[in-house]
Amino acid sequence: MPSASTIAAFAAASLLLLLIPGPAVLYIVNRSVSDGRRAGLAAVAGLTLGNLVHALAAAVGLSAVLATSATAFNTVKWLGAGYLVYVGVRTLMRPAPAIDPDQPGVSARRSFTQGVVVNVLNPKVALFFLSFLPQFIRPDDGHSSLQALTLGLVFVAIGFCTDGIYSLVSSSLRVVLLRGRTLPFVQRWVAGSVFIGLGVVAATASAAHAKTPTTRRV
Repeated sequence: MPSASTIAAFAAASLLLLLIPGPAVLYIVNRSVSDGRRAGLAAVAGLTLGNLVHALAAAVGLSAVLATSATAFNTVKWLGAGYLVYVGVRTLMRPAPAIDPDQPGVSARRSFTQGVVVNVLNPKVALFFLSFLPQFIRPDDGHSSLQALTLGLVFVAIGFCTDGIYSLVSSSLRVVLLRGRTLPFVQRWVAGSVFIGLGVVAATASAAHAKTPTTRRV
């Protein structure tokens, strides 16, 4: 088990990184504003599950495999990029539906599923764990896998809190946006562009990122 001081230092560093808006935050804000608080919180839950998968994978060394195996890395990268671009193009091609504040356009289940895919099929998340976690692993404390798992769970818990705050704040603005023409624009053009942007981020991820500590939100 990592020491209390190590956990505290890792938690502080994780909080700083998670507060920096990145693809995951953009997805949460998009779902919360476009489809309401329920869909936004479902997206948070999906992204959290995706982070948990990577935390568990880091504990057993899968992240190292993705960083050292070009085939494994590229497979995950292109699966994720292809899915995100597909969703983005489909969103751009469909006119925004009539909006009912009580009936979100995207179901909570779909928002949750997309959130899981956004993080599970994003190799940059795996590379984040690979480059960030080792800095806090202390061989003298023994059981490196247990240390990695513990710190990974700390990251997941903090991420759930920060992502939840982003969702609650952004969804609170939805009522104001419903009064004008902004929300249909967000639902179609911003949402589609965000998904395509996420796909581009995933497609341009490089295993070389694992060689240096990350400094931005994954």
